Amino acid sequence: MIFAIPLAWLQLIRERIRLLVAIAGIAFAVVLMLMQFGFRDALFKAAVRFHESLNTDIVLISPQSTALIAMKSFPRRRLFQAAGFEGVESISPLYLSFGLWRNPINKSTRQLMVIGVDPMAMALQVSDTPGWQNALKLSDHVLFDAQSRAEFGPIPELYRTGEPVTTEVSGRRIQVAGLFTMGANFGADGNLLTSDLNFLRMFPDRNPGLIDVGLVRVKPGVDAKALAKRIGATLGNDVLVMTRNDFAEFERSYWEKSTSIGFIFSLGALMGFIVGSVIVYQILYTDVTDHLAEYATLKAMGYRDIFFYGVVMQESLILSCLGFLPGFVVSFALYTVIANATSLPVWMTLERATLVFTLTVTMCTLAGAIAMRRVQAADPADIF
Repeated sequence: MIFAIPLAWLQLIRERIRLLVAIAGIAFAVVLMLMQFGFRDALFKAAVRFHESLNTDIVLISPQSTALIAMKSFPRRRLFQAAGFEGVESISPLYLSFGLWRNPINKSTRQLMVIGVDPMAMALQVSDTPGWQNALKLSDHVLFDAQSRAEFGPIPELYRTGEPVTTEVSGRRIQVAGLFTMGANFGADGNLLTSDLNFLRMFPDRNPGLIDVGLVRVKPGVDAKALAKRIGATLGNDVLVMTRNDFAEFERSYWEKSTSIGFIFSLGALMGFIVGSVIVYQILYTDVTDHLAEYATLKAMGYRDIFFYGVVMQESLILSCLGFLPGFVVSFALYTVIANATSLPVWMTLERATLVFTLTVTMCTLAGAIAMRRVQAADPADIF
């Protein structure tokens, strides 16, 4: 078996063009799998950015709500009723809607999500602009999401220069009073944070007594999950009560199970696996066929099938490593380009790289095992 290791390598480099084609094919399959898994994970991570930024323990929403992009309103009095439970420290109503932002540079319009909060309730974790609560108390003042897509204009750059940034949202004149960080997702390319009063000025058709999300903070030492169950059992069926983590899982589940996006990305990764398997099989099958006479000679000398299996498997492992490395490098570069262009959380992770490398090794090993059938069927008497 010591001889088998250089034999596998020497067989591969004997046809250098074929080796390069094999590496390119495997690298393409690796890029396809890494990109599909990256898009899928970015979807799920971006979908819960809003949920993770909430400074709350318990969340109230309408049972008709399906996701952040399709929230339904419910009576604000339900939130006030939740405030009466023992263990509740504070409550805060949240308003959500999509407004039409006008780019102050080229005057183009683009939809973004507008979040209305009580400035003094600390409903969201905002660290980019100190004193943002007082800034939002001013009429028609907003905070702009610094990680929104570039199509909204160079708002962070303009604000940091000290120039007043004014524009329109749904036809109402507003001024950017600061920045915060949340990031775009597949439902909203950008976000705007303002006070509940400013929100109602932007959307005068909204009923102040109907809110989209109710936030409940519990006192230290209180079990939020148990309290959420008690509140939900008391308030009735016209409101859903859950913890913040359950709220994030509620959103993630929608994108994963109720839309075709998660399935499409998984299918794309599967197609990459199949394409790579076919390419490696063709390369190994051709290599085995070209050396069939040599294999038959070794068989006649007494070498068993396990020896040939080891040679082909070693070729498979070498190809998987050589193909994975350039595929990983290309995918890493593409992740950077996509993250900068879309503001989506597309970045390489150790878990994903390990998963795709394992799939690459499995892909090559499977193709090698199928190609081995040609060697096993070889009969020295038929060859010579």
